[in-house]
Amino acid sequence: MRRGEFASLPLARHVSDLRRALAARRVVVQAPPGTGKTTVVPPVVADAVDGRVIVTQPRRIAARAAARRLAHLTGTRPGSPVGHTVRGESTATGATRVEFVTTGVLLRRLLRDPDLAGVGAVVLDEVHERHLDDDLALAMVAELAQLRDDLAVVAMSATLDARRWASLLGGAEVVAAESVLHPLEIRWAPHAGPATDHRGTSLRFLDHVADLTRRAVREHPDRSALVFVPGAWEVDRLVAGLADLGRPVLPLHGRLDPRRQDAALDDAAGPRVVVATAVAESSLTVPGVRIVIDSCLSREPRFDQNRGVSGLVTVRSSQASATQRAGRAARLGPGLAVRCLSADDWAGMAPDSTPEVMHADLTGALLTLAAWGSPRGDGMGLPTPLPQAAVDRAEAELQSLGLVEDVGRITDEGRRVAAIPAEPRLAAALLAGAPRVGSRRAAEIVAFLSDDTRAGDDLAHELASLRRASTPQARRWRDEATRLERQAPASPPTTVPDDAAVAWLVASARPGWISRRRADRTYTSASGTGFVLPPGSRLAGEWLAVWDSQRSASGPESQVRAAVAIDEAAAMEAGAHLLQEVVDTRWEDGRVRARATRRLGAITLTATPVRPDRGQAERALREALLMDGVGAVLGWSDEAARLRRRLAVLRRSLGEPWPDVGETALAARLDEWLAPEIAAVAGGAKVPDLATPLRRLLPWQEAGRLDELAPERITVPTGSAVRLDYPEVGSDAPVVLAVKLQECFGWTATPTICAGRERLLLHLLSPAGRPLAVTADLASFWAGAYAAVRAENRGRYPKHPWPEDPLTARPMRGTTRSGR
Repeated sequence: MRRGEFASLPLARHVSDLRRALAARRVVVQAPPGTGKTTVVPPVVADAVDGRVIVTQPRRIAARAAARRLAHLTGTRPGSPVGHTVRGESTATGATRVEFVTTGVLLRRLLRDPDLAGVGAVVLDEVHERHLDDDLALAMVAELAQLRDDLAVVAMSATLDARRWASLLGGAEVVAAESVLHPLEIRWAPHAGPATDHRGTSLRFLDHVADLTRRAVREHPDRSALVFVPGAWEVDRLVAGLADLGRPVLPLHGRLDPRRQDAALDDAAGPRVVVATAVAESSLTVPGVRIVIDSCLSREPRFDQNRGVSGLVTVRSSQASATQRAGRAARLGPGLAVRCLSADDWAGMAPDSTPEVMHADLTGALLTLAAWGSPRGDGMGLPTPLPQAAVDRAEAELQSLGLVEDVGRITDEGRRVAAIPAEPRLAAALLAGAPRVGSRRAAEIVAFLSDDTRAGDDLAHELASLRRASTPQARRWRDEATRLERQAPASPPTTVPDDAAVAWLVASARPGWISRRRADRTYTSASGTGFVLPPGSRLAGEWLAVWDSQRSASGPESQVRAAVAIDEAAAMEAGAHLLQEVVDTRWEDGRVRARATRRLGAITLTATPVRPDRGQAERALREALLMDGVGAVLGWSDEAARLRRRLAVLRRSLGEPWPDVGETALAARLDEWLAPEIAAVAGGAKVPDLATPLRRLLPWQEAGRLDELAPERITVPTGSAVRLDYPEVGSDAPVVLAVKLQECFGWTATPTICAGRERLLLHLLSPAGRPLAVTADLASFWAGAYAAVRAENRGRYPKHPWPEDPLTARPMRGTTRSGR
């Protein structure tokens, strides 16, 4: 070990504490980024245990860099005693004592060898980042440690939640170290406009980040700078935009080949600018940095449970994340951190990042847990319980692929799929597709689908372009295909064309996203999700097999990101388990109609009218009544509507036992008042008048008082029986009596109904039937407003009586001459 470099790390001062804690075999190391956790802890653990020490990293680039740095400090070659293993690459040998791996590699090893034979310790680094794989690994290793007393488990966190991790490990010792930071200047530099738009990060905001970088570098020309942006696209654009700086500007993200990643981590060339994603936030140290420019943006996966659509979303980073980024600038000396927001914006940021489990697709996680023997993670010490809605959706998909049973227990096919280092849908497609298209071609297609760096949305076209290319991406693709081919059933090449082979594997992997074109040229998928093609898409055809999509900003449909045309026969074969033939019976256009429907999931293939079954017809009618309401389905005749409004006023004024006749209440009591009519209509009879069945709800002991308490008409002083206007059901409006003013002469008190509890509102009309006055206090009207009404209208209607004293005048229906 190169003691000078080792001793300069803050955590090196805690080696004796760490050795004492390791005696209990359960340790949590809490220390900020840059203090040497990844460098100091693994060798100390290796000295304390027998067997290999496995150290997890959340990202491949971090695993490679950590192994290389520790090998450098020990003056050894990769593989002995320090090596690494990531997907498709390994320097580990039989002599390796400390092996850095990605968390995904550890999970597959645990499934292959649940005892981890030959392993003396597992060091779980960066557990605070809360990646889903990290949470699973922590819980699974903690369970293994309960069976293996000799297995040491160390969890390392860069945030102040050590006690929480200690409790998850069953009570671990905590070793805490503070970072030795130099003075750090924080500057606030908000952008005048929005940081994001419908595409993600806005171009103007990236220009703002570039301007801040130029300003900071020119102010401190002897310092290296680290610029944080949310994704690889932003990294590449910013690197190109800073080409005028006159110093090396290097990208750093997970899609780069190892050589270019190494170049960004080598500070031998002097001051430089490294533009990085969150990979450089805590799990990876970029040496020589004294300036940090932080966009304060992150790119996180989001899964829409309702539509089954996942995608990366650009969001404001958390305060914890921004704090770790800024700290990178003050490891070596006084530093500068520039945040692309205001101090007020900082106050509104979330304190910590949301655990990935809260918004992730859990399909892969559930298959891993099922293979581990803990379906759904029941009884496991997961840092955050799995959200039930996400568990239900993911388990349903695994069941549709035949990978788990109804109770979440893994099937034999599920075990074969879980052993393949690929997403479950693709691993299942690899096994199913190899006999159909050949093992090499199936592996090539799965490797191609696993990489999300495609330029276009037409998968067949993109694969053809990749076959002709000689780029680093194409070389990685071929290497990955070779690795996957070893996992596939041995099958000779076939004559199936490339586009048909891609379509078959995509449809096999995502049968729920087999889609058919609608009349408006959008698509309906078997799962019910609607899809729309992006502008300028090359894709065409009635049927598509969709592999990837993202939420659309312009409507409810999701936008296709990657798909391939598929013929109908192949779509039916790949989605055979989704095919169903049902008789669809529903209330439609005033009658029960039935169709024999053949469907692929939510896609209707054919629909033929048939005679409805009596039982199905009655169920369909009841469903319509419950969903839409009695009035919308069967309609209220004038008589039924008037009766219903009268009953509603009685209920409002007198309460029980008068019935609630609101739509919800009526639908809840269908059997009490409408059962015979439902059966008749379901059998083909005409819709009846609902007045008679509605009377079945009347309380028998009160039914005889209906016309007394809520009369349909009321007799006015002339002897006319005038119809009352009852308000709509649910309204608080009064009951209205619209009557000619002359018919009310001599009427001194406002009439009432409902045993005096409802005072009528009188609309007093002219001889022509036009409203003259509205009053609920007739006596006050005669004494006051009547004089003005008389003066205004006696000349307009001279043939009708307008007495000065309406209280003693004879009420009349007709003119003065008629005497009526």
